[in-house]
Amino acid sequence: MGTALAEARGAAKAGDVPVGAVVVDPDGAVIGMGRNLREAGGDPTAHAEIVAIRDAASSLGTWRLDGCTLVVTLEPCLMCAGAALQARIARIVLGAWDAKAGATGSQWDVVRDARIGAKVEVVSGVRADESAALLAEFFADRR
Repeated sequence: MGTALAEARGAAKAGDVPVGAVVVDPDGAVIGMGRNLREAGGDPTAHAEIVAIRDAASSLGTWRLDGCTLVVTLEPCLMCAGAALQARIARIVLGAWDAKAGATGSQWDVVRDARIGAKVEVVSGVRADESAALLAEFFADRR
């Protein structure tokens, strides 16, 4: 989560919402990193999770991230939860919950929906206070 938080800080410095993510392989090695790049790239799909998943897939040379863990500072949205399912991510570790748009347990629980068949383990609250503080500070500065 420390690496994901560093990515989130980098996003904030660049003017993007401070969310960072990493993908870790089954042996614990970081194989993908990402931060929000929506503003920097003018890309609505450039969420930290998507960037990290793409980086991990590129590192492995395959879209199948079986057994990998996605570590992210903010609960994934519907798009990112769907991407985690498509990439076959086994576990999501998240910092702060997203009560507005979260899709891994707060507003929706896409990754554990029995109708989909996939069961992604979700571990929440890891360094949640730090993750939430980054977001609160970022938005306070803009109000």
